[in-house]
Amino acid sequence: MNGSQMADEGRDFDRVAHWENVYSTKKTTEVSWFEAEPTTSLDLIDRFLPQGGHIIDVGGGASFLVDRLVAKGSWDVTILDIASSAMEHARKRLGENAWKVHWICDDITKTTQLAKYDFWHDRAVFHFLTNSDDRQAYLSRLNESLVIGGYFVVATFAPDGPEKCSGLPVCRYSFDQLENVLGRGFKLVSNAQFGHVTPTGKTQQFTLAVFQKIES
Repeated sequence: MNGSQMADEGRDFDRVAHWENVYSTKKTTEVSWFEAEPTTSLDLIDRFLPQGGHIIDVGGGASFLVDRLVAKGSWDVTILDIASSAMEHARKRLGENAWKVHWICDDITKTTQLAKYDFWHDRAVFHFLTNSDDRQAYLSRLNESLVIGGYFVVATFAPDGPEKCSGLPVCRYSFDQLENVLGRGFKLVSNAQFGHVTPTGKTQQFTLAVFQKIES
């Protein structure tokens, strides 16, 4: 399935149970999206939000990005994840510094807990939304929460990337398809394709795009 063939799937799927099971049964270093050093994400934050600001990492519960952001101390950081077990991994790593982060355990398509953000980071959440209603709910929250002039960084599977991940179907996107989904309120300011090497040694092709919000 790619971005131009978006089936309405997963209406009765229990996302919470699925991701709680993933993070309760696997180490954070065993999941396919694990990266020991989130270098690309940090470089983009340094490039587009160097003077500090409010960052939300959607689906970043177990990611090591929060550790690096807290260590730098330049930004106000929010982590949203659907799985409490994912965020617990990060809290334990941060220890006494965990209080420096705003933690939201919720489904991004349903949450009412968002604030205003200068930088919205999503590494591999959006492509799991194969249901059009879920995609629209996600985009509505993005539009409501990202300030004008703020940045939306999204990494999805590329058109030649995997058709499934974690046993679930995904939508694959090109840059043009992401632009069409977002609409005229966002301007593409940077893009790249890259291969992510999983802990098992497989290479997955990703589309990485940075959009700036130019109007509501």
